[in-house]
Amino acid sequence: MNKRIGYGLVLALALAAPFFGYPVFLMKLLCFALFACAFNLLIGFTGLLSFGHAAFFGSAGYVTGHLLATSGLPFELGILAGVAASSLLGLAIGALAIRRQGIYFSMITLALAQMVYFAALRSPYTHGEDGLQGVPRGRLFGAIDLSNDLTLYYVVLAIVVAGFALIVRVVHSPFGQVLKAIKENEPRAISLGYDADRYKLLAFVLSSALTGLAGATKTVVLGFETLTDVHWTMSGLVVLMTLVGGMGTMAGPIIGAFLIVALENKLGEFGTWLADKSGVAWFSTLGESVGMVTGLIFIVCVLLFRRGIVGELGALFARGARNRKVAGANMAIDTEREAA
Repeated sequence: MNKRIGYGLVLALALAAPFFGYPVFLMKLLCFALFACAFNLLIGFTGLLSFGHAAFFGSAGYVTGHLLATSGLPFELGILAGVAASSLLGLAIGALAIRRQGIYFSMITLALAQMVYFAALRSPYTHGEDGLQGVPRGRLFGAIDLSNDLTLYYVVLAIVVAGFALIVRVVHSPFGQVLKAIKENEPRAISLGYDADRYKLLAFVLSSALTGLAGATKTVVLGFETLTDVHWTMSGLVVLMTLVGGMGTMAGPIIGAFLIVALENKLGEFGTWLADKSGVAWFSTLGESVGMVTGLIFIVCVLLFRRGIVGELGALFARGARNRKVAGANMAIDTEREAA
């Protein structure tokens, strides 16, 4: 019940957000939040650390952008084409990578993702280092004009909410319980008759499809697609978002994505404001030190908040509830002794 109230409050806040903030920036936040949630489905609930999710994020953006710009496909078909491309790519990479475990799995995903990056760099359809420019937003179902930022915001919000709802449903389904069992003790899950490789492959493909949905949507929102989205640093960025927010939690990746993206986009403005208020000119250079600041945040989280922001808050509340319960039980025992 409390979770439903929380989800309702967050949804109400999201519905009102474009009236108080820049819609395009908010849509970018939503796309990266879905990206982080999709990645968390793999690492947080299946125990697979992929360093190749940028391949799915960027490839879906390229496919969607190219089709919308050259073929005149409607918005929804362009998005579906991007999701289909990332799903097929996820199936191919996953089928090879799940043959190994641990760091070997991670390195295989990284190597294959780098192959995708160099393919995007050389392909004439992606325009190399220039990237795809001028991707049209088009119309939704041929009727709703998406050129208006406010209209597109609510469409993107609906996509992200649907993707998040799918992740929640998967995690709490019997399929999700098997994934958790594989994460906790894979040999035991195999001994119970579960085909661990098949379950991991399905989780990998589902994660890549949702990642593609985020990437395709972001391309439409911003109107361009570049090599940045398919580079290995994007895979590292989503790992950072998930770990900072809280791996294995529902809200953690969303908070982590909001924090990291906000830092990347607003740190320069914040530094300028600090420089004006304090008179210290060094603060104005903060915008050029985003990598250093995010690195420091990662170090602090690893040292002090190993379960991430949401994980540590959840543990704190659970510990408080447990202490209150123990205190209540002790008080009841003392009362009974006094009455006796």
